[in-house]
Amino acid sequence: MWERLSDILTISISEHGSAYEEERAVTAEHALIPEMILPEEATGALLIGRVWSKTAGGPCPVLLDSTSGQILDLSSLAPTLSQILEIKDLVQALQDRSSFAPLGMLQAFLDGSAGELLAPADLQAIKAAGVTFADSMLERVIEEQAKGDPLRAQEIRKQLAPVLGDSLRGLVAGSDKAAEVKSLLQDMGLWSQYLEVGIGPDAEIFTKAQPMSAVGCGALVGIHPKSQWNNPEPEVVLAVTSAGHIVGATLGNDVNLRDFEGRSALLLSKAKDNNASCALGPFIRLFDGKFTLEDVKSAEISLSVTGSDGFEMTGVSPMKAISRSPEELVGQLVNENHQYPDGVVFFLGTMFAPVKDRRGAGLGFTHEIGDVVEISSPKLGRLINRVEHSANCPAWSFGLSALMKNLAQRKLI
Repeated sequence: MWERLSDILTISISEHGSAYEEERAVTAEHALIPEMILPEEATGALLIGRVWSKTAGGPCPVLLDSTSGQILDLSSLAPTLSQILEIKDLVQALQDRSSFAPLGMLQAFLDGSAGELLAPADLQAIKAAGVTFADSMLERVIEEQAKGDPLRAQEIRKQLAPVLGDSLRGLVAGSDKAAEVKSLLQDMGLWSQYLEVGIGPDAEIFTKAQPMSAVGCGALVGIHPKSQWNNPEPEVVLAVTSAGHIVGATLGNDVNLRDFEGRSALLLSKAKDNNASCALGPFIRLFDGKFTLEDVKSAEISLSVTGSDGFEMTGVSPMKAISRSPEELVGQLVNENHQYPDGVVFFLGTMFAPVKDRRGAGLGFTHEIGDVVEISSPKLGRLINRVEHSANCPAWSFGLSALMKNLAQRKLI
């Protein structure tokens, strides 16, 4: 049903003051259209997010009326999406739409005539769980052993995969069985810091990006110009309230620099948090009678990378293969030891660690500038972005202070 993006065209824009412009990746022949990004059977789905509205003169939390295609302004409920997600009985509050002003059709926010589609998060912390799938766990150990050198990775993979692959698959993290495997691997001299967080009692939870820094569907995603070994990380992202309640989900790309993190785990922040290195969207789908946490647990996440060099890579990741449940991960994120008063958007980790050779035999996968990355799941839609060096992506300039100033000027706070 969805077309793949090709023939990329760059349109320049920037976000500054009361006007919002950003550099977006679209196609010369096929600009983004709603059918490309919305969930299958989207009618009736509760889809909320954020847009920059030219009419309103700033960012607005919005609801998509999936029947008409209208974008409805939720600012009458609260000026930020994080506050809206805190509303008790939010699903019920969204039923009567007569008080929500229409801002324009979704198509008009995809072609830029009414504004732009933003990442569906504002004040929330942007957190991520790492090493939550067996296959990517193995690749993290390989990165560590290779010290960030992709040339060594293939040889190490051949040595470790037969030993670690079967041992890790299907293990429940923190279980007695996992403790037995840990002891066995330690005896073999194969233990790793990645295995500790992958199957041990404590999950790896880190800050992926700062509030307001994520980019949305259609925007450029950034990789550090010094990185020679990197990859997309397609993930389910949970919308979590300050009380730790999971109220919905969206898609995310946790862009990762394998060479930086492989050189040292202490470079994790540099491997993960760069300009435009976090993409979210297109919308948060709220849990209701038609979509639940069980749908998230049974979801399959698809990845497609298409390069201007003719390279193509695809894959599918089943959420059923995750080593810790979403509830357990959220429990380790929000608890008496750590609070998030504005809520959290929470990446659940990825099974993907692409190894398809691109630049030569044994070198595995890495991005090239211009790659189009599509992350999709039938009930969540499709997140589409194009790869560029972080320094060439629009600089992040509209932060929390700018948001507060903008909302005050619009008399929303």
